[in-house]
Amino acid sequence: MITQVLSPDKHPFEWIDISDPRIEDFSALKEKYNLNAESIRDCLEIGHLPKIEEFDNYHFLIIRTTKAKLSDTSDSLIDITDRVSIFYGANFVITAHRNEIPFLENIKKMDVNSKTLSSSKHLINTLVSEALKTFETLVLGDLDAKLDEYEEIVFLHQRRKPFLKKLYYIKRQIDVIRSVLILYKDIVDYFHLPEYKNIYTQDLRDLFSRTNTLYRNIGENTAQLLSIYFNIESNHTNEIMRTLTIISVFFMPMTFIVGVYGMNFDIMPELHWKYGYPLVMASMMILSLLIYLWFKRKKWL
Repeated sequence: MITQVLSPDKHPFEWIDISDPRIEDFSALKEKYNLNAESIRDCLEIGHLPKIEEFDNYHFLIIRTTKAKLSDTSDSLIDITDRVSIFYGANFVITAHRNEIPFLENIKKMDVNSKTLSSSKHLINTLVSEALKTFETLVLGDLDAKLDEYEEIVFLHQRRKPFLKKLYYIKRQIDVIRSVLILYKDIVDYFHLPEYKNIYTQDLRDLFSRTNTLYRNIGENTAQLLSIYFNIESNHTNEIMRTLTIISVFFMPMTFIVGVYGMNFDIMPELHWKYGYPLVMASMMILSLLIYLWFKRKKWL
């Protein structure tokens, strides 16, 4: 669906927003603004990462925003982010997206006299900034809360197995977002060139640096949490093996003694002694006591 947000007769530039774009939506716009067929095809294809391309009369951008809420099992680019394709020149802006983008809808409702809508460059700078803010909002809200919850599970809960799958998905979500942010750097650097540089582009650069740092830190925290989890599981396994080893050491000499006297040969004097059984039982008890004292001395118990 094509919506004309700003008209050129009442404003310095025309803004056209296209939701769920199709090739026929660009028929008139391609001729009017001399749009390149390759950039239109990129706009319609699914899965493109952030980028910026410069043509003779316009620029083409692809930016990505995070979804407001991620499902626990989302781990792909399409599941985690939404795409906004942007064509812009001095006198026009065309935005195209398949899903509803909340910040885009808010900008469309702004007063036409606002600073954001004073020029196409101001609008594009705002769109990129708002897209980056969605990543910052996600890490400070949803992802941070989940990691705090999973950290508590690692250190305080006995039954930790189901948590590992959830932690795997949150790690995948962070990895996908970090790959998107890496490609945002080209866009941010482009707007920070001397001919574009101003207080708004500096804010955009600061926002990118802050968001990139947040995701680098949360990525490191996730990796550390996984490492701690595996260390704890390994230590737990070692404790079980240690306990089983101690028990087996106690029973090894007893098993040997019982095995010897269980052979039932005819000539075994001890089998006919009156005190044979009590002596064997006492020997096993003494051996167990000696093993216990040895373990205590070695501080293995």
